[in-house]
Amino acid sequence: MAITGASGAIYAKRLLDYLEQMPEQYAEVNLVFSKNAKEVWNHELEEGTYSNYDFKEYQPDDFYAPFASGSAGFDAMIVCPSSMGTLGRIANGISNDLITRAADVILKEGKQLILVPRETPFNLIHLRNMIQLAEAGAIIIPAIPSFYSKPESIEEVADTVVHRVLKRAGFELDSFQWGIE
Repeated sequence: MAITGASGAIYAKRLLDYLEQMPEQYAEVNLVFSKNAKEVWNHELEEGTYSNYDFKEYQPDDFYAPFASGSAGFDAMIVCPSSMGTLGRIANGISNDLITRAADVILKEGKQLILVPRETPFNLIHLRNMIQLAEAGAIIIPAIPSFYSKPESIEEVADTVVHRVLKRAGFELDSFQWGIE
């Protein structure tokens, strides 16, 4: 999982919270924070809980991380939230840090890359980059919450996006489904 400096640290936090609760559904989770991700997390959430998770963390310049190579056999990568800069670099094959290199590896290996862009409005460059990524096999799940479930807290609003990400990544969890009480 990669966390960039885009606004939306709550999405990353909720995703990590859920992953901690379902260790039986994965072999391992590794984390990479972009250069600005922790600063944005602290600003938006006013706390440094990103260091409280029991997942292995790699530095963004560590190209020796196992998932920097296709031979390591990782199945999926989630970039949440994804800045448009990171999304654009991934779309154009610019592997200038561990996040973009790992995403490139996931795509070239035909594995599941899920990006959660957090930007509005989208400009034409953003849209073209998202199209290019979708054509390459990536899944784009914009951080656009839904309100069908009548969320009552900011965490429940964020969960409407996080649950979709987790389900698309193949995790089983109990969450709101339209038409099912």
